[in-house]
Amino acid sequence: MTQELHIVGGGMAGSEAAWQAANAGVRVVIHEMRPKVETFAHKTGNLGEMVCSNSFRSDDDEQNAVGLLHWEMRQANGLIMATADRHRLPAGGALAVDRDPFAETVTATLMAHPNVSVSYEEVTALPEDGNWIIATGPLTSSALGAAIQAETGAEALAFFDAIAPIIYAESIDMSKAWMQSRYDKGETEEERTAYLNCPMDKDQYEAFIDALLAADKTEFHEGETAGYFDGCLPIEVMAERGRETLRFGPMKPVGLTNPHQPDVKAYAVVQLRRDNALGTLYNIVGFQTKMKYGAQTDVLRMIPGLEEARFARLGGIHRNTFLNSPTLLDAQMRLHSKPHIRFAGQITGVEGYVESAAMGLLAGRLAAAEIIGAPMPDLPQDTAHGALVHHITGGAEAKTFQPMNVNFGLFRPLDGMKGGRRGRKDRYKAYTDRAKSAWSDWLAAQTSVLA
Repeated sequence: MTQELHIVGGGMAGSEAAWQAANAGVRVVIHEMRPKVETFAHKTGNLGEMVCSNSFRSDDDEQNAVGLLHWEMRQANGLIMATADRHRLPAGGALAVDRDPFAETVTATLMAHPNVSVSYEEVTALPEDGNWIIATGPLTSSALGAAIQAETGAEALAFFDAIAPIIYAESIDMSKAWMQSRYDKGETEEERTAYLNCPMDKDQYEAFIDALLAADKTEFHEGETAGYFDGCLPIEVMAERGRETLRFGPMKPVGLTNPHQPDVKAYAVVQLRRDNALGTLYNIVGFQTKMKYGAQTDVLRMIPGLEEARFARLGGIHRNTFLNSPTLLDAQMRLHSKPHIRFAGQITGVEGYVESAAMGLLAGRLAAAEIIGAPMPDLPQDTAHGALVHHITGGAEAKTFQPMNVNFGLFRPLDGMKGGRRGRKDRYKAYTDRAKSAWSDWLAAQTSVLA
């Protein structure tokens, strides 16, 4: 076997795809344009750099679809999950990581693999031959984006991801804020105190909403539309949908008790999550924003405890392009018109670090099997990976296709299980049990295909 696999993009999906294919014995070339060609959001040339949150969300593999995806990736010797576990930070029931060491380790691990090499240049056109995976993510370059658009004949689809601000811990007033995970969730004291909380009374909340609505926001370029993904809405967009929206979203006050005023119930609470292992940086949970920088500092310093906040990074906004995958990709994530090209990651219409890496895992394994010349067993739809890839490659309605997180709504129903909220716990456990069994069998069946 002499054929190489070329992967365009060294983010979560591209890194995971490279790892999976390389471990199967395939020679891999990662094409990464950074740091020669920069993007708005990236700060380094590292592979696997995290540009938004530092969280992989819930790690509960029995009651949460994201946690189940974590479990499946770990069982498949996933690089992203192994590295995340190595650089894990306290975050209640979530999996959060120290972002810089995480990316440095992903880079070092791939560079040390004998089957992996990295080429630092921009790919501007779709290749006519070879074996390729395009995993360029939400910040696909304009040249490559134009080439994809010309090939597919479809108008580019886009939405805007907003980046949450990061604050220096030493600038937070702990006489007003306190450490507590919602409902004291976590097995250790460190986990139960993983979040920093800033309370608001009703007057403070109303003043904050007024300021948020009046703040200067980033303007869109001509021809751009603000088609936001609901899981990553800027806070000002949420506020525009109703004055109580934030209080029932990222600022909900439930499950928290203020030790400074234990008898006073907060009207709203802003939560911050540790962003590095040293505990010197905190990001504001769910506070993606497109406010201009000056307005951000003014508005965010209205939050009790953040009056003197100093910002390591202010929020920002960037364009995210994605394919109408149900019409363009086959069940193996190959482009119908050029089947030697697979797509993986956020460009396929999945949303989130975990989902992107999972699609990279699948693309890498599928491409490796094709190069080796050994048939891959069919991916079970009842797994988290299977449910997600089925959705984006045919299960979703093409006319209304939008980026999707993994969730139990994508799973095939189980016979005899109660519906509604009361039966949810048993139903979710049954989903995860079924998925784990199917995933384990699928991996075992690959022993004669992939090393």
